[in-house]
Amino acid sequence: MTTRPTTAQPAKTPGTAKARAVPGRSRKPDVQRHLIEAGALLEGHFLLSSGLHSDKYLQCALLLADPKLASDMGKSLAALQEEIPDAVVSPAVGGIVIGQEVARALKARKAFFAERVEGALTLRRGFRLLPGEKVVVVEDVITTGRSVKELVTLAKSWGAKPLAVLSVAVRSVEDPDFGVPLKTLLRLPLVVHKPEDCPLCRKGLPLVKPGSREFRKMADTAKKGKA
Repeated sequence: MTTRPTTAQPAKTPGTAKARAVPGRSRKPDVQRHLIEAGALLEGHFLLSSGLHSDKYLQCALLLADPKLASDMGKSLAALQEEIPDAVVSPAVGGIVIGQEVARALKARKAFFAERVEGALTLRRGFRLLPGEKVVVVEDVITTGRSVKELVTLAKSWGAKPLAVLSVAVRSVEDPDFGVPLKTLLRLPLVVHKPEDCPLCRKGLPLVKPGSREFRKMADTAKKGKA
């Protein structure tokens, strides 16, 4: 079967949350521009892990692979958080880098990550929260919010007090209810389609699976186009 050549195009969906100006802290960077330049935000026809199809794909890890940008994102997220936590907790693996950077910027005493054990997020490796400790949950990208909800519940189970959820980007159309404020640098609502109802399929656009050879070619093309 003949397929059309696939090209990556910059996403065109703007929308960012206004950051509170905090003396001595970094101002909010142009997150969407940095994502596009890193080849982390692509436009096309993508197969998501849920089995649904989408016209955009966001891989924040490509952005956070740049140490300076990771630091800038951490400082900018920290500028959104007024009350300083005792600990920052993130889900492995996507939240680890940004969790460390936010903890550093907030001068939190601890930066932990939770891992899945038999399907449930758990603190391992000697990580522990103390009753009464104030906690901020940090994630790179929030779509359904399932992992973040688990982390908020996990922190409470240790007797800690969740203060807020911070995320570089939020992809949900409506904010998930975490029981604490959600603060983000970029809102990029995810439009998804069932395979049988996908307008991109009807147009004959090739379906690309993230991580595949074709996907890597798209990311490389996008980065070169912005070089």
